[in-house]
Amino acid sequence: MSNEIKSITDRFEETLIALILGAMTVVTFANVIARYGFNSNILWAVEFTVFMFGWMVLLGASYAVKIGAHLGVDAILNFVSPRARKIMGFIAVLICIAFSLLLLKGSWDYWANFANLPGTEGRWFPTGFEEKFRGKAWYETDDIPMPTILVWMEGAFNDGDEYEKLPRLIPYMIMPISMALLVFRFIEAAFRLLRGDITMLIVSHEAEDAMDDAARYVKENT
Repeated sequence: MSNEIKSITDRFEETLIALILGAMTVVTFANVIARYGFNSNILWAVEFTVFMFGWMVLLGASYAVKIGAHLGVDAILNFVSPRARKIMGFIAVLICIAFSLLLLKGSWDYWANFANLPGTEGRWFPTGFEEKFRGKAWYETDDIPMPTILVWMEGAFNDGDEYEKLPRLIPYMIMPISMALLVFRFIEAAFRLLRGDITMLIVSHEAEDAMDDAARYVKENT
């Protein structure tokens, strides 16, 4: 069952990131063609690209935890025993879980009112849900048009009033989703540490690899 859940979340992240990158590329290219080829402009292209870039960054944070692509400093870890390295890694992942839970609370509290949902009470930890809050589902984006396929949202979130532009609850919903994925990925990393599959969170050494490749290239060509 756990492997099935892991496979589903893996495919979800990878597919969504690929679709976002593709959509950004297509819309930006189309806007360039419209501007320089037809002296026109896709009004909503810039705002759409900005939102999609935010989606890609937030989803990429959890995906980078999964594949070990986050950069880190392992100078101290290289001088301690494997057991001490594992303990330090577990402490680090617990801190990351606590921090990502705070991000999850904050992101839910920010987004919830845009969907006419209650945020949580409590400054640091949720102690319940708000009894009174001001719904913000009527907030719209500046330029992105409302797709016909989403008109059902007018009755569900906007008391039947028509949306002229895309409601902000849609682009903002990536915040609690991505933070929930981040919590999941750090918990997954904690179990991998306990099982001994990894001994530390730091896996990416892109800068070192690039320097090694450059040194190898210079040596081979001189």
